[in-house]
Amino acid sequence: MREQQVSFKVALNDAIRAGLATPAAERPAFRTPTAALGVATVNLDRALTIAADLEDEELVRKQRRGS
Repeated sequence: MREQQVSFKVALNDAIRAGLATPAAERPAFRTPTAALGVATVNLDRALTIAADLEDEELVRKQRRGS
């Protein structure tokens, strides 16, 4: 920007226009591979409760180790 003596706004607009002027490359559609994970071993309806319990257990473990 300094070498060309243009403002940030002008430089940004020029960069956007240059990017839009070139055609986009053809790419195949992105696909996420899937995998069968089987039946859940815990009731996921209470996932937040399980996560909170695990966090509480970890905090207690750290406190006992630190004391």
